Amino acid sequence: MSLDWLPREGGLKDHELWGDEWFGTEAPSVIYENRPIYDPKGNEVDGLYAAWIILNNPKQYNSYTTDMVKGVIAGFHKASMDRRVVAAVFTAAGDKAFCTGGNTKEYAEYYSSRNAEYGAYMDLFNGMVDGILNCKKPTICRVNGMRIAGGQEIGMACDLAVAADTAIFGQAGPRHGSAPDGGSSDFLPWFLTIEDAMWNCISCEMWSAYKMKRLGLVSKVARVIKEDGKFVPSPAVIIDKWIDDGEIVYGDMKRGDDAKAARAKMKEAVIDFELLDKDVNKIVWTFTNLFPGCLIKSVDGIRMKKKFFWDQTKLANRHWLAANMQGEAYLGFHAFNTRGITGTDTIDFIKYRQMLADGHPLDEELFEAVLGKPQK
Repeated sequence: MSLDWLPREGGLKDHELWGDEWFGTEAPSVIYENRPIYDPKGNEVDGLYAAWIILNNPKQYNSYTTDMVKGVIAGFHKASMDRRVVAAVFTAAGDKAFCTGGNTKEYAEYYSSRNAEYGAYMDLFNGMVDGILNCKKPTICRVNGMRIAGGQEIGMACDLAVAADTAIFGQAGPRHGSAPDGGSSDFLPWFLTIEDAMWNCISCEMWSAYKMKRLGLVSKVARVIKEDGKFVPSPAVIIDKWIDDGEIVYGDMKRGDDAKAARAKMKEAVIDFELLDKDVNKIVWTFTNLFPGCLIKSVDGIRMKKKFFWDQTKLANRHWLAANMQGEAYLGFHAFNTRGITGTDTIDFIKYRQMLADGHPLDEELFEAVLGKPQK
């Protein structure tokens, strides 16, 4: 029996909340692109796409400004509502950094001491994480370089991560006046052991992509340095297993003179993301060959475990982070922002602790005593 007699509205409705006003190509900005999906033979799939949401602020290591946060929110919503999009790929411009977190220049010069303003900003930040976690398409973090601080947090909000082996991962908050309360303290205990999560959150050590693969934080690691037509591993990483004080350190960062030599070599390296992008394309191709409704239900079933702990703490953390802009964040962000003037990106921690131990109030005298001085 035909049901053609049933009344039915024609056409497709537009479910987007925003247009393209939050996207751009001039840094700092967020770039939004629908890129082709490729089958295993390299042929483009007709009419289906991967939405690429690209942080575009490479001169500041793709740190996100307030407007860029809005662009990320708009980008993941746009990907959710586009019927042609199979998956969202979250990445960044250049080959040095995926994201190093919030823009410290903006933090220091605008938000410090403006607690209510930073609270409003944190509402947007929370909306950015929510936008990733609520995206109605599976999300892939394509880690093209450093994924640090808030960059680590928004990266972990994605469903999967594929990293260049030159990428490094870690937090910066306790060293620079904040806490990893934009998701790391919620997500890392799910990815790592509780002690690895603890140390990664508080130590501000940088860990390699290989180490994070070994510990379970990322899905795949791809070589991106090309020498004489061949891909070679990052020179900054130990790629053979060896014992250091009884600990296996395969995949750890090199130290001392070896690290200095590796950094010098990295400056001359030719970066090619061919293998990284092949890994991304393989994942997207897998998604393309799944029932979309079953896929997103499965994805949301895993996401809800991360979302549970994120939702428990995000509002309380927002209020603390806003209040902290009057104290340690003021010191930490100003120290980092003036490093070109003072020659140091941190305060004098020993002096700071000594003055606190003496009961000194957080006032201008203390700030003056612990912040670096302009170099002559």
